[in-house]
Amino acid sequence: MGRIRVSAAALLIVLLHCLLNVAVDGKTLKRDVKALNEIKASLGWRVVYAWVGDDPCGDGDLPAWSGVTCSTQGDYRVVTELEVYAVSIIGPFPTAVTNLLDLTRLDLHNNKLTGPIPPQIGRLKRLKVLNLRWNKLQDVIPPEIGELKKLTHLYLSFNSFKGEIPRELANLPELQYLHLHENRFIGRIPAELGTLRNLRHLDVGNNHLVGTIRELIRIEGCFPVLRNLYLNNNYLTGGVPAQLANMTNLEILYLSYNKMSGIVPAGLAHIPKLTYLYLDHNQFSGRIPDAFYKHPYLKELYIEGNAFRPGVNPIGIHKVLELSDSDFLF
Repeated sequence: MGRIRVSAAALLIVLLHCLLNVAVDGKTLKRDVKALNEIKASLGWRVVYAWVGDDPCGDGDLPAWSGVTCSTQGDYRVVTELEVYAVSIIGPFPTAVTNLLDLTRLDLHNNKLTGPIPPQIGRLKRLKVLNLRWNKLQDVIPPEIGELKKLTHLYLSFNSFKGEIPRELANLPELQYLHLHENRFIGRIPAELGTLRNLRHLDVGNNHLVGTIRELIRIEGCFPVLRNLYLNNNYLTGGVPAQLANMTNLEILYLSYNKMSGIVPAGLAHIPKLTYLYLDHNQFSGRIPDAFYKHPYLKELYIEGNAFRPGVNPIGIHKVLELSDSDFLF
């Protein structure tokens, strides 16, 4: 009898455990279940075949959907990360994503998304990482993106965005990495970006931007922690202002293929950790101050395609700097 009572008690414990698991598993917030199933219905087979069941956070013996990360908040599970990249998603940006109000990371890079980013993107108040690079997205960047106050990483490179770079990006106090490379942006780079106290990397290369560096850095104390500044392959004019040396954290300054002119100020050689300085294919003239050749960190000084005096020499062997997502994502 004792053995039977123990077995019955053990069976009861197992049953209770299963019931509790079912209850927990069934508490994914309906809002998120609905949103992910709408996205599932709009995506291609490459994603859908891996999304089994109705609950994106997992249901009973079924695991969470591939690329979906959930966490428990109070009595419910919510979707906090959505990473569906390099699976050839075709079609417009899935607006249902903007109903996932607890998202901290949205990564849809290297797909074939088209059309604009919907203005509803501003609803994702907890978003920290937005990676949409290597798609076919178009139109202007919606100003509502400036409402993502917790955003630290914004990757929009290699799309077909047009219009001006929105000033609203300067409303993102936590932003550290801003990648706008290889689009169709026009106009001037907003000087307001210089007020971003945490911005480490700014890449606006390969666009149709105009203006001068002097205009970009006109705000006193601008870009206090910026390390990498990519302005290459645009239509920038004017010279390199001596005030650029006040950006003492600069490591990479990429000015290649613009229409800049004048002399290179000696003060730039006093930026302590300047490592890569690309001046090639502009209209610079004069000499390169000797201090550059004595700089302890400078590995690359590329000067081809300018009007420097004879005898001015480069430093290092030039190679195009292309940095991947993994260099910056945490």
